[in-house]
Amino acid sequence: MEELETPYTQPWFDSFRRTLGEGPCRQLGIYAVPDTFLLSVVIPVYNERPTLMQLVNRVRAVPMRKQIILVDDCSKDGTLELLKQLEQEGHTDPMNQIDVIYHTKNQGKGAGLRTGFKAVRGDIVIVQDADLEYDPAEYPRLLQPIVEDNADVVFGSRFLGNGPHRVLYWWHYLGNQFLTMLSNSFTNLNLTDMETCYKLFSRKVLDEVAPRLRQNRFGFEPEITAKLARRHWRIYEVSISYSGRTYEQGKKISWRDGFKALWCIVRYAWWD
Repeated sequence: MEELETPYTQPWFDSFRRTLGEGPCRQLGIYAVPDTFLLSVVIPVYNERPTLMQLVNRVRAVPMRKQIILVDDCSKDGTLELLKQLEQEGHTDPMNQIDVIYHTKNQGKGAGLRTGFKAVRGDIVIVQDADLEYDPAEYPRLLQPIVEDNADVVFGSRFLGNGPHRVLYWWHYLGNQFLTMLSNSFTNLNLTDMETCYKLFSRKVLDEVAPRLRQNRFGFEPEITAKLARRHWRIYEVSISYSGRTYEQGKKISWRDGFKALWCIVRYAWWD
């Protein structure tokens, strides 16, 4: 009985399938992952003391076996002490293995992700910001297309579907839409949210693309999108909720990153 109550195991899935049927289970996001399945969650961290522990606890609560990779980008707000605490707890929970990596110099989100990707041991990897804008409770929905072998890559879209969204900056929204449209025109994809944090990759995709990444900051988003498109991986989008934060709450992206994204869209459209 205890095994039946463990989400995403085969007995748990079989019990729902007998009751609901396979079609409704698929629509509701009820499926099974292999017993050996491991999800790697890569979290770049820079000055996130107010939200870090709550975010990590939300990731831990996802009922799948996980490797949580935290990459500190030379934080200076006390985040380091929290990471040391998490590092000590790193291997006490078989469902949540925590690895902490430290940069000695601040380099940016893209550099943090490249460092984290080198430590991945899982079957699927997901990018997670260290704030609370994106909800880890949505991992199972995002994973489903890859687990069921319909996709190699999944983007979580803030603009697809009807999930709750905090209402914030019009110009940010407009900028996101413009950058996504421009990226699509070069990649021939029809994404609705190229700049999303939630990007998931199967291990074979990560092993192919990660060594080719170069961007240190938020240019990571258009760079990896172009490189995925060039290799014709199967890309899906899944709708997600979004709880955006203000600059007073620690939002870091700026108008300079928007101009860098423009350059990256054109640059990686022509050269790998």
